[in-house]
Amino acid sequence: MKELTCIVIGGGYAGIHAIKAIRNTWKGGVNKRPLRLILIDKNPFHFRKVLLFKPAVTNEDIRVPLTQLFPEGIEFVQATVTNIESGEKKLNYTDVKGNKNTMQYDILVVAAGSVVRQPDPSQGGIALASLDDSHKIKETWRANLKKAVAETNARERQRLMTIAVCGAGISGIETSAELAHYVHEEAVKLGLDSNAVRINLYNTNKSLFPDGPVKVGRKLEHSLRASGVTVQHGVKVLHEKDGTLTLSNGETLSVGLCVWTLGLLPNPMLRNIKLPVTSDGFLIVDSSYRVQGTTGVYSIGDCARIVDPASGRADGKTCKEATAQAARLVKIVLADLEGRPAPVHKGFIDFFCFGLGPEQGMAWTRMWGMDLVFTGKLGWRLRKFTWNSASLLK
Repeated sequence: MKELTCIVIGGGYAGIHAIKAIRNTWKGGVNKRPLRLILIDKNPFHFRKVLLFKPAVTNEDIRVPLTQLFPEGIEFVQATVTNIESGEKKLNYTDVKGNKNTMQYDILVVAAGSVVRQPDPSQGGIALASLDDSHKIKETWRANLKKAVAETNARERQRLMTIAVCGAGISGIETSAELAHYVHEEAVKLGLDSNAVRINLYNTNKSLFPDGPVKVGRKLEHSLRASGVTVQHGVKVLHEKDGTLTLSNGETLSVGLCVWTLGLLPNPMLRNIKLPVTSDGFLIVDSSYRVQGTTGVYSIGDCARIVDPASGRADGKTCKEATAQAARLVKIVLADLEGRPAPVHKGFIDFFCFGLGPEQGMAWTRMWGMDLVFTGKLGWRLRKFTWNSASLLK
């Protein structure tokens, strides 16, 4: 029987879960046709992007070799996809040596993910957008604390011990909490007054966590305050220059470090690969993840705009949605191959987790009409489980 070739673009959360689901399904004998399964990514590793704040405070490596996740049964191609000729079921790519190549496919899954939104360079500061950025953030606050030890001017010492985190989504909340813990800890080691450390989290909304109940946002703020983070609501950071932060309300603040945590944007490569995208750059798919105007091309994760046909609600862009989408995707692909009606997308339950520093966290879900909130070490264990399961780690 003819072998099928399935290519998955992207070794992020959606991509690795798609690989796992497809491989396990074929291994289980659901479809007797042999399958060649190929994963294409520009890196040889899975990058745990949601943990970018970790290398900003510790020496933790948030890269996992793809060969570690999939030691057998998968072909890896380290390359950048340049375009897709969907009519001919052909994919063009450039490998790490700069060579241009072409590959045919029967099934194509685009899980190219997202990139971190960055401010204009003129706005100063450091965006938490890459591993290099994380390392630069860590080097900056550590160097500032060492300078503060020898600084005799009280105002300058306070500036060196002040950090602004601009953007209060999940990334901003988790980044500020981790910074609060480790900067305070380092200040104590250096003999500084840890009470002088200032971690300010700037939130353009009126409260934290607008996707959930107000009381959960208040709990989050209370936990952050207890760890040494001050949240300022309803204010936008305009720019940082020469250690001065300028806010939308006209106020200024002297800071030693400005960290931008501005959320995500769809991968910009999506606009160049000849597949249909929305005005804001997400791939256009139907309720069964099929890319509009193509045959055999699917997309999941935060590079696609996926809507629950029953509620009209767009899916979130976090790991938990990608995991559920991948499990459903393989059922859709099999149904399409066999000419059966395919499943359609269903929105994920309301469930959010937050890391609030080492061994501290919070999780919220709504079940049976009730809000369930888990805090402290239990909240942290739930958060750690979501991080690890999203990266196929035990």
